[in-house]
Amino acid sequence: MLKNLQSDISIITLNNDDNTDKKNDFSNDSSDDKNLKNNTKIDEIDSDDNVEEISTIKIYSRIRPSKYKVPNRYWIVKPEEDVLNDEKPLPKIGFLIPRSESQGLINNQKEKHEFKFDRVFDKDTKQEEIFDVVAKDVVLSVLDGYNGTIFAYGQTGSGKTFTITGGAERYEDRGIIPRSLQFIFKEIQKRTDCEYSINISYLEIYNENGYDLLDSSREAKKLEDLPKVYLMEDDENRIHIRNLASIPAVNEEEALNLLFIGDTNRVISETPSNPESSRSHCIFIITVVCKRQGHDAIRKSKLHLVDLAGSERVAKTQIGGTLLKEAKYINLSLHYLEQVIIALHEKALGKRQHIPYRNSMMTSVLRDSLGGNCKTTMIATIAVEPELIEVIIKN
Repeated sequence: MLKNLQSDISIITLNNDDNTDKKNDFSNDSSDDKNLKNNTKIDEIDSDDNVEEISTIKIYSRIRPSKYKVPNRYWIVKPEEDVLNDEKPLPKIGFLIPRSESQGLINNQKEKHEFKFDRVFDKDTKQEEIFDVVAKDVVLSVLDGYNGTIFAYGQTGSGKTFTITGGAERYEDRGIIPRSLQFIFKEIQKRTDCEYSINISYLEIYNENGYDLLDSSREAKKLEDLPKVYLMEDDENRIHIRNLASIPAVNEEEALNLLFIGDTNRVISETPSNPESSRSHCIFIITVVCKRQGHDAIRKSKLHLVDLAGSERVAKTQIGGTLLKEAKYINLSLHYLEQVIIALHEKALGKRQHIPYRNSMMTSVLRDSLGGNCKTTMIATIAVEPELIEVIIKN
């Protein structure tokens, strides 16, 4: 996991020539506004913006507090403490694996492993700081008309869902999604030059099949009872999501209620690493429509908040049956996401043109929110128990 992320840590400058919906200026296509009111689908609108912008992919890491007292086998190096400074000084997180415990692909001659991130959050970091550093700039850019994506990524049981959604017991434990909703509704009240409308969608991708988590037309006792979501591509190679509800939310309370409804429908299972492991990728989509006062034109942008399913090594966890099938789909889709991120980097360097978005449902859904003018952040959650450190480095 960390080796793959390390290769993508540098700031990536991308040309805005791949997707038309990266920056959504005001458009006279009012049909999209009607579609939103009918809650039938999420569509893109064309952009007439030709200004080339700079986009960065920011990658952070967060240490999850240990569940029990463990030997301290990790350390954090601040940029100013790195005496072997390279082109761009970045924080590092390091891990110690004694040679006697090393197995498999880990080099037996190497005990110390270090990885760079844009910022490393230690185990005592509060949820508020995570939102301020990781999410706030992305949310602001969405309100300004750019699409954006925030990922929580890591092995199962490392704290992804706590980071992206939060805990239910204490108010201060709210995660990135509820804090983003609160921030958006407070911010649009300050922007009096535009009329804003907010729509919520919640997509679950389980074994490469999409399901609408916000369906209320029937009583869902299992995932297959939920409406199945489909992807369709038009003649201009734009992806449209079919059968996914886009529900209006007029205030923070309504939006949080939709989050709660979706979370109750998610697929979780017990695994050797986590008694309540998310077995699917979940994408919480906030669609922001802005209509400038005195004009008929609208501007639409989307924020994708992604709780990726936990990655794990099948050989290490010794799982089988349904859990094994789920793990294979999870690991394959994470591999395809990695391919897209690497391809975007290589395209920025002029080494390739094709981006393999179509390889998975998740990358297809996120196609208009990665690269170009979009802001993308990833936060890798890390568990530091000794038995899990090797898995982190191998993944």
